[in-house]
Amino acid sequence: MGKMILYKEWLKTKGFIFGALGALVLLVFYCLLSIVKTAQLNGTETLWVLILQRDYVLVETLKYFPVALGALLAVVQYLPEISRKRLKLTLHLPYPQKKTVFAMYGYGLIVLLAFFAFISIVILIVFRHFVAGELVTRIFATVAVWFLAGIAAYLWGAAICLEPTWKMRAVLIGLLAALLLLLFISSTPEAYNRILVGLFIYVLCGQLLVFNSILRFKEGLQD
Repeated sequence: MGKMILYKEWLKTKGFIFGALGALVLLVFYCLLSIVKTAQLNGTETLWVLILQRDYVLVETLKYFPVALGALLAVVQYLPEISRKRLKLTLHLPYPQKKTVFAMYGYGLIVLLAFFAFISIVILIVFRHFVAGELVTRIFATVAVWFLAGIAAYLWGAAICLEPTWKMRAVLIGLLAALLLLLFISSTPEAYNRILVGLFIYVLCGQLLVFNSILRFKEGLQD
């Protein structure tokens, strides 16, 4: 049954996944082309100056892609469950409800992590030819915050889509907006290093929000 749930999620999201992958490839190509041209015209020393003196991570083009990916994936995956009244049928499958919910958002997290792994591998392969390993680590420390924002947008976005009342949706949207503002308030590399673990734990609390929204749905709450 778990495999059937995962297959159902794949059918819902495969078009979006291929579209997002195409957009990511174009963004990565544009970003890397800019970096390569800068290195060829001005030398690799220019890249070092941009990273060390101007706090530029060289992949700013990708900054908002993870959060957009997470939010849109949540909408594509969960909004039909409410708008087309599929959730009630999904929760009545001959399978434990908690496992059903874990399978649904576990699938979404795997998709996100696959995209993030692709971005990370490309960054690692390309930058090791231009800058020292310490500077690559500096870039990853910044990109990790963008990935965290993407996970937050997905988990909290799922709770918003599944929430049956608009009042609670408004509260969740406000909390998510505040969280994303915090994650993007500083563009300085490694600015979040000391609180990154705490932010990660807080973001994962979005799992509790998903279950709370489903519980409220099962109780028949609605506007």
